[in-house]
Amino acid sequence: MRGLADIPLFVVLIGMGAVAMFLPAAHALAVDQHAIARPFFYGGTLFLILAVLLALATMANRPSNLARDQLLTMLGAFTLLPLMLAVPFNEAVPDTGLFNAWWEMVSSMTTTGASLYDPARLAPSLHLWRATVGWLGGFFILVMAVAVLAPMRLGGFEVFFSGGAAGGALPEVAVGGARAVLPGSRILRAAGVIFPAYAGLTFALWVALLIAGDPALVGLCHAMSTLSTSGISPVGGPGAAPSGILGEVLIVMFLLPALSRRFWPGGGELRASDRLLTDPELQLGIGLVLVVPALLFLRHWLGALEVSSRPDLALLATSLWGGVFTVASFLTSTGFESAGWTEARNWSGLEAPGLILAGLAITGGGVATTAGGVKLLRVYALLMLGQREMERLIHPSSLGGGGPVARRLRREGAYMAWIFFMLFAMSIAVVVMGVSLAGVGFEQATVLSIAALSNTGPLAGVAGLAPLPWAALESDAKAVLAGAMVLGRLETLAIIALLNPEFWRL
Repeated sequence: MRGLADIPLFVVLIGMGAVAMFLPAAHALAVDQHAIARPFFYGGTLFLILAVLLALATMANRPSNLARDQLLTMLGAFTLLPLMLAVPFNEAVPDTGLFNAWWEMVSSMTTTGASLYDPARLAPSLHLWRATVGWLGGFFILVMAVAVLAPMRLGGFEVFFSGGAAGGALPEVAVGGARAVLPGSRILRAAGVIFPAYAGLTFALWVALLIAGDPALVGLCHAMSTLSTSGISPVGGPGAAPSGILGEVLIVMFLLPALSRRFWPGGGELRASDRLLTDPELQLGIGLVLVVPALLFLRHWLGALEVSSRPDLALLATSLWGGVFTVASFLTSTGFESAGWTEARNWSGLEAPGLILAGLAITGGGVATTAGGVKLLRVYALLMLGQREMERLIHPSSLGGGGPVARRLRREGAYMAWIFFMLFAMSIAVVVMGVSLAGVGFEQATVLSIAALSNTGPLAGVAGLAPLPWAALESDAKAVLAGAMVLGRLETLAIIALLNPEFWRL
């Protein structure tokens, strides 16, 4: 008797995508938009039948190279699967095209959140579909990070495991430990453990936003976009939502799981002697969320000492909160903009703090989370190495303490982190060159490339003096940026591992 673990993962994803199409179909039917309900219902039915037929035809096939097949599945999930998800979207949106619909689904599936469409152009059911695809993409990367990337020492876990045989096992990383377990069973186990927490947190935030005053659809889209860090919104972000500051406070609380893997089951087990606040990712993330807004806030007096003005307490509080919310959002690669961000920019005197927001998006959140970017753990390893080197300048004969884990992070871990950081920087340069060859200016190409590679699509709208519309790009520039979104989501080390000839040997 064969089970779900024997079905190829990509076929399972086709089935899940087909089932998800019935959600916008039901919503469109409930609001009497039959022209939108029909393509999603017909598409969901057709692709579900296709998934069943493919499952029956392929479940007896045993893969010869499990690691290669799992990486290829991840690549297909972010490139080929959006083509299926784009079919009903293309039929429901007038005067678009399959390429634009595919690009929109790639952006949603990779949790980038960039959009070619003005929010007012899309019907509420289509916004729900974009948020649902982003939510499923966030769940997919959570499961694959724990069940596939961690055992393969990728996705940030190479910082832990890069110590040879003596340092290859890190007890605080709970990945199921057994390499003898088939990936299919490990993926099912991880999905079964993560889904209740992922769905439960989404539902809790949705209910909280409803109580705060958001409409049902807006609250649901913002809840799904927060947990998946996709930044998809039907109204342009929480700043334009009826819940106001209270809604932003709730969203910030639910952005914490994007700062550390320890918030997710399987991402890292705490020992009895540990506390959550001692986690280096969480410490570094919270530190950035507090320090960066504080510097922006203090710059008001540092940059205008000769101007005498009476402080407005309401404006003071609004600008400070606008900085905290926006910094937390971009650090987790969500990209939501606070309603008080305009006041924060005016208060600090920075009309377009694009460099700060781009740096936060590049830094990213925690490993084995839905956040993009370089990841906090790699940055922490580099900071530890820098601190140790400064100590050696003062005391050349000193010995570094902290235990075996800290020593591994400072040495092999920092080495791997630096390699990834250089690969990420090279990726930005290559993507900028490709977008520039498509006719985009250098500054605009840099912002768009960072937004795509860090999976922070809304960065293009707030980083410069004027918003950069994704829809204004030519098709070749869109294709390059779609590839950058996939590269940012999979990470360069996984692509390099996939190109390794050893992966293709039987």
